[in-house]
Amino acid sequence: MKSLVILISGRGSNMQALIEARLPVRIAAVISSNPEAGGLEIARMHSIETRVVDQLAHPDRAAFDTALAEVIDSFQPDLVALAGFMRILGDKFVEHYHGRLMNIHPSLLPSFPGLDTHTRALKAGVKIHGCTVHFVTPQVDHGPIITQSAVPVLPDDTSKTLSARVLQQEHRIYPEAIRWFLEDRLQLSHNHVSVSGAVMDDSVLNSPKLLG
Repeated sequence: MKSLVILISGRGSNMQALIEARLPVRIAAVISSNPEAGGLEIARMHSIETRVVDQLAHPDRAAFDTALAEVIDSFQPDLVALAGFMRILGDKFVEHYHGRLMNIHPSLLPSFPGLDTHTRALKAGVKIHGCTVHFVTPQVDHGPIITQSAVPVLPDDTSKTLSARVLQQEHRIYPEAIRWFLEDRLQLSHNHVSVSGAVMDDSVLNSPKLLG
């Protein structure tokens, strides 16, 4: 059975979704950059080994990346999943895990990379928002896209309500993408990912849509 290491920094809701999806994988460890992360307790409740690599205990990004990679590699994972991991990782670290470092981002990339995606989406006036699972590359939030899910932006949405609706989709597609990886269904070529056996939906999502 393949093994997975999950990296978190906070509450760990996407981590919990991965755990509860009962994927055909051994979750070897949950590693946090924040010793106070709520997700650590959730992992322990599921009898998953936890580690902390405190970002504040290292003088710079390179030192943190080195310490983090040493802990990850001690578990010999087939895949490393970022699940609300709030640290930008250096090029050397990312290249070390090329093709086996995955992230979930709360926007339809390449739109709105970085932070505060829901506020920025509302400010921009977009009618469709969503989330993206992608392989991580040195350019932040620009790695090869594996899967995306879209939701309409409603007229009375706030960043809080929009975030909650997008998060539901994050919890759905992240386990799905990781399952595809575990089943060897993902083919990564340059900046593109194909999924063997995938059924493409050619329907159109319009927002807003007039009824009647």
